[in-house]
Amino acid sequence: MKIGGFEKQSFIDWEGRMAAVIFTKGCNFRCEYCHNPELIYPELMQQNNDISEDYIFDFLLSRQNWLDGVVITGGEPTLQRDLQDFIKRIKKTGYAIKLDTNGSNPMVLKTLIENKLIDYVAMDIKTCLELKKYQEICAIEDPFLLSKIEESIEILRKSSIDYQLRTTVVPQFHTKEIVDNLQKYFFYCNYKIQEFREIKSV
Repeated sequence: MKIGGFEKQSFIDWEGRMAAVIFTKGCNFRCEYCHNPELIYPELMQQNNDISEDYIFDFLLSRQNWLDGVVITGGEPTLQRDLQDFIKRIKKTGYAIKLDTNGSNPMVLKTLIENKLIDYVAMDIKTCLELKKYQEICAIEDPFLLSKIEESIEILRKSSIDYQLRTTVVPQFHTKEIVDNLQKYFFYCNYKIQEFREIKSV
């Protein structure tokens, strides 16, 4: 696993739980407003050494009676080839696992759910479900992007896993009409609108 960050405890990344947060390196999206560019762009990723899995597991084992779960986020975790084995190893320590994803790898998501390796999924819905708008906000030209996103949504909808769909609203990309349409479209599930907050450098 290429791990670029590790937060030992967080009260905000999994509602109702105190969790450790693992940040994986690499993403197939290039959203202009990304809060974690150091995990996305190769030239920035190279500036920081990977955090070892042994370090992560030593900490998790020492906090088994204290933490309520582990969040795996990124970057985009589903790009990691050894994600499934990594999660299996965490599961053996007794932790519940939340996965944050952009939904672009539906088959990975489906496999993790079917094998009962994750307990909660938070999926980012970048904008309204129109190919050109999605391509624009993610800065990629994948012609199958929207079908992958829609497939991931359907996988979550048909599964028994707890999940949340969420959109970070950025004035440059999201009009009131887009936001209203998203809220109407996802009325049937746990859908959250969150405001973009610009990170100011010190």
